[in-house]
Amino acid sequence: MTWRQVCCIGGLCIALGGDRAVCDAGPWALAGVSVTPHVRAPDMRFRRDPGPANGALVRLFIRGGQGAPARADFRFNGKRAAELQTAGEWAWSDAIGEETAAEAPIPEGALTVLTFNTRGPEWDQGNCFDLSANRHAGQAQVTIAPPDVWLSAVAFLSHSGGVYPDRLIAHIENRSPKPVRVAEVRLYAATDRSVWTVLHARPALDRLRRYPRDGAIPAGDSGCVVVETGPLPLTQAAVEVVLRQERGATLSVWGHVKIRAEAFDISGGWVSSEARDGASTLTHEAYLKTLERLHINTGHIGPVPGYTDNPELHGRYPLKHFWSLEPFDQFDAEAMLPRVHAAEYMGEPQYGGGKPVSPQDVWRGLVRYAPTRFSSTITLSDESSWRYYAGLSDYPHYDAYRITAPSADSWSLYDRWDGQRIRWGAPLETIGDMCRSLRELSRPAPTACWSQGVHHDWDRYGGRERTSPTPDELRVQAYHALASRITSLYWFNLSLRSLVAFRDALDPITRVDREIGMLSDLYLEGAAYRYERVMNGDRPEWDLSSIVGPRGAVLFALDLDYRPDPDRKEFVFGAPREATFEFRLPLYLRKPADVFRVDADGVYDVNWTATEDGVVIRDTLAKVAVYVATHDRTLRAQLAARREALVAEEEALGFDPARSDADFAALQALLPMEEQ
Repeated sequence: MTWRQVCCIGGLCIALGGDRAVCDAGPWALAGVSVTPHVRAPDMRFRRDPGPANGALVRLFIRGGQGAPARADFRFNGKRAAELQTAGEWAWSDAIGEETAAEAPIPEGALTVLTFNTRGPEWDQGNCFDLSANRHAGQAQVTIAPPDVWLSAVAFLSHSGGVYPDRLIAHIENRSPKPVRVAEVRLYAATDRSVWTVLHARPALDRLRRYPRDGAIPAGDSGCVVVETGPLPLTQAAVEVVLRQERGATLSVWGHVKIRAEAFDISGGWVSSEARDGASTLTHEAYLKTLERLHINTGHIGPVPGYTDNPELHGRYPLKHFWSLEPFDQFDAEAMLPRVHAAEYMGEPQYGGGKPVSPQDVWRGLVRYAPTRFSSTITLSDESSWRYYAGLSDYPHYDAYRITAPSADSWSLYDRWDGQRIRWGAPLETIGDMCRSLRELSRPAPTACWSQGVHHDWDRYGGRERTSPTPDELRVQAYHALASRITSLYWFNLSLRSLVAFRDALDPITRVDREIGMLSDLYLEGAAYRYERVMNGDRPEWDLSSIVGPRGAVLFALDLDYRPDPDRKEFVFGAPREATFEFRLPLYLRKPADVFRVDADGVYDVNWTATEDGVVIRDTLAKVAVYVATHDRTLRAQLAARREALVAEEEALGFDPARSDADFAALQALLPMEEQ
């Protein structure tokens, strides 16, 4: 392994390699360490140098012993966490003494997790620090360095589709030079949600399905394990995957997450606005049917009179809540939990009304959600510094668009098209760059993304007339996000006024969302596997990426051979062209039984060949292609049936404003007179 820990507790010193560090003597033990290195998307362009990504998000998993210290007792190179944060050496920490049970001893045998995000040079990757507990015996030395083996994704799922998960999928990335074998999985969770800092071991998990089947993950590859857990509480948790190395040595990889039943939700953004009659647009069936046809199941809404208090209307056209979710006793209730997406509380703290909200103050704002049963989210906007906000929320997402919209990066600095510089747009593939950046900073937690839909209120940029993306620009932006393995997508912004202003976006959004519905289970079960940019000389031609999981791989080919039209000021793609793609697959998915292409219109045969380490696909396409490789010969039919069900749901509404002028007129008639 690439780093070592020396743990000295009660006079017992043990040198350990990897992420497993168990020191059982004395009042406390360093049970494990998780280091998530800071990263930067190298192709992003900013007016100011963002500086090197040398720091890391560090989590220390501490087990209490007899006479254990409190969280507030721990020192880092002899200093309190609050001192290091105030001095600017750390961006934020959850161990500053303001957290729940900070002054209480760690219960014997229980875990607590101390988290900090570094920014000072003494805390860069490669540096060591001493961990001690004031007035308590023992000391551990930890090196801040990227691990060779880590949890790339952890998902909690429900067989029934309910809010309480009963299945855990953990994906392990093995970048070490030797194979590792999954031995066991351990889960620790808060038994009292009000004391969320104290995690107790859950009952032993013995119903494991390993991928590869023997649990052996080759060097340089990835694998996963599916665990039947039984119903789980919605609370803070730690996941430990114990891996066996050569000659019987073991190491553990750790993750700190909040248990939530994953669902791929699709939001329409701020969908409640004033209609012509003065009531909310959500009280009108024409608008609700439009959202339903677009497969929108979530909105930035709180209580909406005439809608959320109307069981008949809300029951036929349900939307999940995605906002501050206050008061908690109203939303953190059994009847409401199925209607909740996540808590969105602080807007965009990196902007903060002109002055960024500090990461530590963001923690203070979000910590109120730690004892609740729903996940906290954070909207990040600026990739140049969002590494310092890593780890703050349970379900982070970002908000940055590539066409005629405000953005933190400098569009005129992109030299993407033979020296041609533009101000009305930015390279569409930078959506993928940002998604991968956020994903790697947040692992193993899931991430989501605001995708650029349509908006009536964006200004003209760089002389471009159309102030929202074209259907092609809309689709390609969404797919650069989907291909990175997000687990929810939020369209900005499908308000009534925006949809009426850009009618030609209705069908493209429907198609993307139908495709999400077809593949959502594979997204939720999977983890990002490989990403590659294919060049044609010095010009980018394709982005290839993959999401892999127990049932198969979703393979993406995204077209980079597009150019800005200088007259229309729009991105233009060429005609479909022949292409050959080579996708690597993890060992457990090699030699698949079936490979096929998927889109909103159906499931198709494709010309493919198995190789020693993956598949080669030959196809004729432009813009976006999505393929599935699987050992399950029934998966093709399952996805086709899912598509048919989604289309049937659309048609059952009997309302199609994209194609029917009468239906569009009914939608348009809801606008206030001044917006007509």
